[in-house]
This record gives sequence, C-alpha cells and structure tokens, in this order.
Amino acid sequence: MAQPILEVRDLSKNFGAVTAASNINVAFAPGETVGIIGANGAGKTTFVNMITGYLPPTRGEIRYRSQDITRKRPRDIARLGICRSFQVSQVFVSLSVLENLLTAVAIASSPGLGMLRPLRRPELLERAEVILERYDIAAYRDQLASDLSQGARKLLDIAMAVVSGPKVLLLDEPTSGISSGEKTALMDVVMDALKQDEVTILFIEHDMEIVERYVDRVLAFYQGEIICDAPPAQALRDPQVLQYVIGTEIRAAAGGHA
Repeated sequence: MAQPILEVRDLSKNFGAVTAASNINVAFAPGETVGIIGANGAGKTTFVNMITGYLPPTRGEIRYRSQDITRKRPRDIARLGICRSFQVSQVFVSLSVLENLLTAVAIASSPGLGMLRPLRRPELLERAEVILERYDIAAYRDQLASDLSQGARKLLDIAMAVVSGPKVLLLDEPTSGISSGEKTALMDVVMDALKQDEVTILFIEHDMEIVERYVDRVLAFYQGEIICDAPPAQALRDPQVLQYVIGTEIRAAAGGHA
C-alpha cells in the first residue's frame, strides 16, 4: 500500500460493559474505495463516528496524513479534509436545491462568517453550479429540497458534504431508502464525481450487489472487530462473512433495516 491517507491503530470504544469496537488496526490508501459491511450493531457506525470525531475512542489512535486527529472535534476534522454524509439526509428542506448548496459552499469558504454575507455571490454561484452538474441535480436547482425524491435528496446531501473538497469521504448507507432501480444510477453519479477529485471513499452498505460493484476492498465487522479485510470477490465468499454478515443482511433486506 502507498503511504496511507488515513490510519487507525488499536482503536477501541466501550460503552460501559459493552464493547462496540475492539483493537481495530486498518489503513486506507489515497483514492481507495472501501465498503464497510456488517450486521446491525456490528460496530460499523461506531467506527465511522470515531474517525469523524462524533465519538471519542476509549483508546487507540487515528491518523490523517500522519497527523494525530484522535481528539479533534468534527468541524476541525472536516476542515482538515475528512467529511461525511449520514444515513438520513441532512438538508434544509425549506430551501431550494441551489440555496442548500450555496449555504454549504458559503460555510465551507468562510467558516463562521459565510452566513453573514449574501449567498448569491458570483464566486459561490459558480461553485454551486459546477456541483449541481457534477451530481446530476441541476434540473432540480430551484426545487424545494422537501419535494425531492429520496434519490435526489441523497445526491444533494452528498454534494453538500463535498463542497469543501475533502480527500476522505465517509458515507453512511448512501443507498438506504432508495428503490432498487435507482441505486445503481445514484452510485454511478456519486462514484464518478468523487473519482474525478481522487477522493478516498469509505461507505457503509447493506446491499451486497452495490458493495461488489463499486468497492476495491471490503471491511467486514462482527461484534466490534474486523473479521475480514479483502477485495470483494474474496470477502463476499469468506466463510465468516457468509455466516455473520451476508445471511443477516439478506434477512434484513427482506424485512427492512433497523
């Protein structure tokens, strides 16, 4: 592997007597796309929350470009170049698609001051228009976010997460709530856009077809530990993954995700 852009060492998280993550050691190369899989409660979201500063680890270390970011706040981690989207889209439903993007661009370009100046400044509009086209949501530019389809709202949410030009992006179930017919189209748009900027992508996903199609590598979690770290062709046929992850996700897909 090339010099890692992101690395965690002996990362653990306890909630009282419950261990949500246990001695995780893993590194990610620049430009790599990694799928994070596991049953509900396996530790996937805890792992992402620790990397992005939303949860402090009980012990261990997180390094980004060789810098220790273990105890930094989410906003400081985002400014360094690690951003995320959430399972539930974090958009302003009362604003239009363009206004959502302008708000995100203003905050990213002038933290703390961006919202005190007019949003429709030429430099902000230019940046927003580029993102609208790249994420295939230009047709919705004047539409309220509340009126968007779930797929378009996800695209807007991810587009807002990348306005600051992150080098690492963590996506929490990007296809959750999307119809099976829309999933591939959405992921094609997202992956093409992110690859243009050579972003390292880590995404939690329950749909194994999406994982197999888009990732270079799979991390499979079980009871707070990584039980498999391998290319998808190998990982999705691993006996432990078949037992503890894929069987569970097939049942979850049939009955809905918790």
